[in-house]
Amino acid sequence: MDLITQGLAGAVLAQGAARPAETRRAALIGAVAGMLPDADILIHAADDPLFNLEFHRHFTHSLLFVPFGALLVTLLAWPFLRGRLSALRIYGFALLGMLTAGLLDACTSFGTHLLWPFSEERIAWSLIAIVDPVFSLVLLAALLLAWHRRSAVPARFGIGLALLYLLLAFVQQQRAMGVVSELAGERGHEIERLEVKPTLGNILLWRTLYQVEDLFYVDAVRVGWFRAPRYYAGEPIARGVPEDLAVIPADSVLMQDIQRFSKLTDGYLVRHPVQPWVLGDVRYAMLPNSIRPLWGIRINPALPDEHVEFVTLRETNPEMRQEFLDMLLGRD
Repeated sequence: MDLITQGLAGAVLAQGAARPAETRRAALIGAVAGMLPDADILIHAADDPLFNLEFHRHFTHSLLFVPFGALLVTLLAWPFLRGRLSALRIYGFALLGMLTAGLLDACTSFGTHLLWPFSEERIAWSLIAIVDPVFSLVLLAALLLAWHRRSAVPARFGIGLALLYLLLAFVQQQRAMGVVSELAGERGHEIERLEVKPTLGNILLWRTLYQVEDLFYVDAVRVGWFRAPRYYAGEPIARGVPEDLAVIPADSVLMQDIQRFSKLTDGYLVRHPVQPWVLGDVRYAMLPNSIRPLWGIRINPALPDEHVEFVTLRETNPEMRQEFLDMLLGRD
């Protein structure tokens, strides 16, 4: 999730376990603990653009790191709260705040190394988008009420509503999966891999992506509550490293970077349909039925011993924004 929502989740969960006189201090401790794991953005290598991507949402977001991160927050907070809260209470609030970071990020589509070091798999349940205003506002309202009333009750109520929202998102995801499975059947396709991800800020419009042999099929599915679901067909795109790049030496820095990025995309690597020297992650795009990746790597086969360039491709225009709105509202 975005940094603000991470802080809100940590604050509200800590408030929910606080005594009346502790709610405000618990919120501050939980907020810091909830945001601390995202300090991994500071881990980078100036000459290796993929290094930061590999360590984003890595060990700092694992369940194993939670007690150690909570201890760090306790050491930072103790000089300011000594005499007001015991070290054990501070640690408890920090522990709850840290716990939200990895679990909440696992609910998004980018995923996190929740089980590191026992598994290098990025766990991504793809229930909500990185930014979801409804989810964030529920947490914000709970935080403010608990802060104002010095009571854990509003925080607990807010936690319950947030969990219900995630449950609703799961139901919506399953409905979208059903639509795309039926669509694939009508096309005569046998799905080999399937990804269904929420689009920005909502759980109504979903990006669906499935693999059949060496092609990815991208569509958008809109699942509301008062009308029948509908889909917006996209286009197929070839998967993997293009054949003309096979001439790049296997032991070169360039090919190793391509393989590293392919691993980061979980194998959803494609060549950009408009920019041939860009390899992108087809799981993400500006429009939910577009095959133009949102980000990728720019390669130069003439320089096999240099690192790739990481690029973001967030081009947008009024027509694209209108098209997204039309799909979100279920229009033609």
